[in-house]
Amino acid sequence: MKILITGGAGFIASNIADRYLELGHEVVIVDNLVTGQRENIPAAAKFYEMDICDDALKNVFEAEKPDIVNHHAAQMDVRKSVADPAYDAGVNVLGAINILQNCVKYKVKKFIFASTGGAIYGEQDYFPADEAHPNRPLSPYGITKLTTEKYLFFYNHVHGLNYTILRYANVYGPRQNPHGEAGVVAIFSQRMLRNEQPRINGEGTQTRDYVFVGDVVKANELALSGGANQIFNIGTGIETDVNTLFRHIAAQMDHEVPEVHAPAQPGEQMRSVLDASYIKKELGWEPTVPLAEGLKRTVNFFRSKVATPA
Repeated sequence: MKILITGGAGFIASNIADRYLELGHEVVIVDNLVTGQRENIPAAAKFYEMDICDDALKNVFEAEKPDIVNHHAAQMDVRKSVADPAYDAGVNVLGAINILQNCVKYKVKKFIFASTGGAIYGEQDYFPADEAHPNRPLSPYGITKLTTEKYLFFYNHVHGLNYTILRYANVYGPRQNPHGEAGVVAIFSQRMLRNEQPRINGEGTQTRDYVFVGDVVKANELALSGGANQIFNIGTGIETDVNTLFRHIAAQMDHEVPEVHAPAQPGEQMRSVLDASYIKKELGWEPTVPLAEGLKRTVNFFRSKVATPA
């Protein structure tokens, strides 16, 4: 099949692109390189440097006529979405509509959407949250992701566009950048490797569900043929607080890293953890990489990239 991946120069989507190519699919990548890295783009993929909001996107669809669209391009910084909601909506909602209109026009068979669990559910009523949990996003970022999900329902109902929605927990792993919900893993790793002091916001008791990028890639592989018009959580069901995460990463270093706390960030969500039993039942997916092992692989990746001072 021919698969168009938006945001394919980014952390998660570039790993997905690698896997799709390994499976023998043709891969076309669209990315404006605002946060994506050219070095992440697989050599075997066809690349268009373009914004998903551009009218010229129709030329990519006309030329390539993809069978599947895997949509990962996004304004993914929660704090930036709070500071500039209009920009966030422009990228995450209007950009998605631009893609969806082209999907209908050029008869795309399926749309795989990278959504978010924690940012859509907001402060949870119960732990872990399943897909039926009330949606109470606390940021424009979460609102735009949920809005795109609703558009997908519309495009399926009116135009017959098949979709799978994957609501990610906090994804981490090789190629991660310090932006987005799980950026703390990249921030801690890079600062420790540079012998800079990372700071923990608040008391460090806030929890997240950290899922390794390799497991996320597997979910996107399964979504190629499964999950017709379904929504799935992608997480581990395990809460990890920031202090514990810090200690896991510090344990990978060759030197002592003191724990230093900074003032808490206002409005930060305190607990987030996802129940992924539905996708296990429907598609057989479950996480396979424990946090300690995933962090070891991630730190080793950053160690290969970061020159530590003498």
